[in-house]
Amino acid sequence: MSGHTVLVLYGSQTGTAQDTAERIGRQAQRRRLRVRVEALDTYNVANLISESLVVFVCATTGQGDPPDNMKKFWRFLFRKSLPADSLSRLDCAVLGLGDSSYPKFNFVAKKLHKRLLQLGANMLLPVGLADDQHDLGPDGVIDPWLLSFWQKTLSLYPPPAGLAPLREEEKLPSRYVFHFLSEVPSKPTEHLQTVDNKGSPTSLRPFPAPLVFNQRVTHTSHFQDVRHIEFDITGSNIQFSAGDIVMMRPCNTAEDVEQLCQLLKLDPESYFTLTPTDSSTAEVPARLPQPCSVRFLLEYFLDISAVPRRSFFELLATFATDELEREKLLEFSSAEGQDALHSYCNRPRRTALEVLTDFPHTTADLSIDCLLDLFPEIQPRSFSIASSLLEHPNRIQILLAVVKYKTMLVKPRKGLCSSWLASLDPSKGDVYVPLWVKKGSLRFPQDPESPVIMVGPGTGVAPFRSAIQERVAQGKMANVLFFGCRSESKDFYCGSEWEEKVQAGQMILVTAFSRDQEDKIYVQHRVKEQGKLLWDLIAKKNAFFYIAGNAKQMPTSVCDALKAVFQKEGGMSENQAQEMLDGMEKNGRFQSETWS
Repeated sequence: MSGHTVLVLYGSQTGTAQDTAERIGRQAQRRRLRVRVEALDTYNVANLISESLVVFVCATTGQGDPPDNMKKFWRFLFRKSLPADSLSRLDCAVLGLGDSSYPKFNFVAKKLHKRLLQLGANMLLPVGLADDQHDLGPDGVIDPWLLSFWQKTLSLYPPPAGLAPLREEEKLPSRYVFHFLSEVPSKPTEHLQTVDNKGSPTSLRPFPAPLVFNQRVTHTSHFQDVRHIEFDITGSNIQFSAGDIVMMRPCNTAEDVEQLCQLLKLDPESYFTLTPTDSSTAEVPARLPQPCSVRFLLEYFLDISAVPRRSFFELLATFATDELEREKLLEFSSAEGQDALHSYCNRPRRTALEVLTDFPHTTADLSIDCLLDLFPEIQPRSFSIASSLLEHPNRIQILLAVVKYKTMLVKPRKGLCSSWLASLDPSKGDVYVPLWVKKGSLRFPQDPESPVIMVGPGTGVAPFRSAIQERVAQGKMANVLFFGCRSESKDFYCGSEWEEKVQAGQMILVTAFSRDQEDKIYVQHRVKEQGKLLWDLIAKKNAFFYIAGNAKQMPTSVCDALKAVFQKEGGMSENQAQEMLDGMEKNGRFQSETWS
């Protein structure tokens, strides 16, 4: 191995940037370079000045924010006190993962690249800006970027003479070794009902909240099952305000766990400890107890029912001895085979477990040691909190749309988290869901005189229900809500609650029921119709304007409607209307939280 170490640091929100970082790590191993792959916040950033070669892989979340696991690093890096040449000995490169349908496309990667240059770092190549919208997906940018990265790196840091790189299909050592215990430990350590009451719960120390209410709020004839779910957080130290988010990690179904145990011939009741294979590997994942049961690993930790990424096929190919299976797996892991992979895997939403069933010979040859390389960790899911502590003390409520749909595969596709939550029945005894809370991106005004205008169709209304409850409890009555759904009788969430608040003079409600009449009416149409009211609130009363909901067309259509109001009521040109909207966004008077 070469004397130099490639350090790959990632900031990842949903696991894609982590997956890419691990892929770069495997490519480094194949090129006989020493490598370490770490999340930015677990890395001691003070050591950065003594590193020689670092690759940063980072996603952009929300409205141009850094992912949760690089926030500490971000604050450190932007300290004014850092000297301008502090990273002058560092060779580095930045690869960003983003989606160009969002306004702040790859904002974090661009800003990081600029800051590293300011601190004197030597950039090996221009910042890579991977884009989900690219015809070939993010790999359309990542693959060519990595080719130039390795060319540059290997000319500066050649591997030891005489060592040829390992071929793509050769097996790499797994990151961990499993040591099975001959007997079950007397006190299994692994249940989720352990929480110490110091400080607020976190992802490593979630609070086991009793689920106390789970009711369908859409009409039985409606195509979508949406739930109103309530958790009891008494004694948790959890505090939150309007706009905040509750996080939870789902678990796999008993039948999926059972099926994987059969495929890999594993005993779910057996226990093991893990050790890292190589001193350069980060520690054993903190969420895994030591010793741990196979059942815990498969149920609570490994994401076995997600649609697998390309890296899954790359790794699987190295185990394949059957010629046909091997050829297929190599095609799926190659840049040229991405269309075929998309048709086989992404389009029908085939799960990792179903892929293993399709490649029986390869699956039979898998060693248990590779499980943590093959499957990513289950990622936490986030939900806008739909209630206020001022109206519902010690409670967190959410509105949950249950994900279920058909593809060409026989079995309907189901969302892991939403199906799991929907299946929990509090009337059948104690049901606990480990959860924690984090700050959301929406901020509501402190000034009691500032009116608030909220556009939240469908489950996008969740953070606004929290805001209206909170504001009414604080005596802030200038609340305007635009709510849209398909039909007043089928999916008008919280309808009676809104009516009560309207009667009490605590809010103005404007509804758009798209399917209740011949012409489809959406929230953006209502925004235009209410132009006079909106202009008065925004131009004369300094109102704040919010959008939450699905990111497809709605946010853009609402913005266009708002600019049309500025033009009509304020006599502005198109450019002036755009400038006014940009100005509001800069001052925090226009905010949006959208998800795809």
